[in-house]
Amino acid sequence: MRAVNWILRRIFSIICRIDRRAFASFPQAGPLILVGNHINFMEVPLLVSHLDNPALTGLAKKETWDNPLLSFLFTGWKIIPIDRGLVDREAIRLCIEALDQGKMLALAPEGTRSKDGLLQPGKPGVVALALQSGAPLQPFGFYGHENFWENIKRLRRTDFCMTVGRPFRIDPGVDFRSREARQQITDEIMYKIAECLPDKYRGHYRFDGKIEYRHLVEF
Repeated sequence: MRAVNWILRRIFSIICRIDRRAFASFPQAGPLILVGNHINFMEVPLLVSHLDNPALTGLAKKETWDNPLLSFLFTGWKIIPIDRGLVDREAIRLCIEALDQGKMLALAPEGTRSKDGLLQPGKPGVVALALQSGAPLQPFGFYGHENFWENIKRLRRTDFCMTVGRPFRIDPGVDFRSREARQQITDEIMYKIAECLPDKYRGHYRFDGKIEYRHLVEF
């Protein structure tokens, strides 16, 4: 997929203004869970093509494979399909297997696109995945490309910005058996993502002052 990634980078350089410095903040290998926000279709192709790293994989809704072009790309990149309508145990198994192999797994705890760029409530599946695999997490935030389609219609380039935060772990001693506890941990993970975004994009996770992280350990 190296040639495909090169072509995509050229295309993105024409239609977008990309601050590439943030890409250097990612490590070259895992195990690591990359947690970020999800605005529209652009993030996965842009992130994967610019990192151009075979150690990177990710999660995407299985309906993505209904699109022939995206099916070709996501299959070539070995992205893991997930059925969002149920507890997809096969997808979870493949994610843990990828992390056990030292890969970086990118996912969006929101579970769906926001379209307007505002953070939505996170879903707790990421907590079970992190604790089962023992992998650390690294937050990142995309912003600036929520007006992509409007810009394309007006023949304007789109600013694509990304900030990468510091890695952290979920405290292995936390009690996550209740749904409420898992959601509390999820919200803390989402606040880590929010810290990577300008205030106007923080949406459900807008905050004033300093966040108290009771269940996460930064390193």
